[in-house]
Amino acid sequence: MENTVEQQNSTAQVITPSQLLEHWQGHRRVTRRVIEAFPEKEFFTHSIGGMRPFADMVMELLGIAVPGLKEVVTGETTELQEHFDHGNSKAKLLQWWDEASEEINVLWAKIPAEKFQEVLKLFGQYEGTLHSQVFYFIDNEIHHRAQGYVYLRSLSIEPPFFYDRS
Repeated sequence: MENTVEQQNSTAQVITPSQLLEHWQGHRRVTRRVIEAFPEKEFFTHSIGGMRPFADMVMELLGIAVPGLKEVVTGETTELQEHFDHGNSKAKLLQWWDEASEEINVLWAKIPAEKFQEVLKLFGQYEGTLHSQVFYFIDNEIHHRAQGYVYLRSLSIEPPFFYDRS
């Protein structure tokens, strides 16, 4: 009896969940360095072409990653929150970034490998498999980080190398 494509896709594995987590955390390390590279004022105010300041993009990323994984682990739907009272403190957002990176590791350890194939709806509105949700988290971060790179270059600041995920 031959396996169907669906059966093959549900058992095939290109990378392990821990490798995917390390890939994501590598991107988070680069994004942290982008945050660090911004001068305090410009982090909250600099904008080009109507795009949001980078601090607003960082808050979006903070509002998605840990809350999204908490939904996966607990099954409790929450509303997407993208705005936090940071008092215009880059240090506060960096602290939250670091705390979120640690919390991602804790939550990730609670997700069984087979769950990555399950379809779920995050924040009560975004439906897809868990692995597609995680890919979105990563892709969205890369997208916003690229905007941060443009901002940094416009401020004559050399951004960190995107490929150095150490």
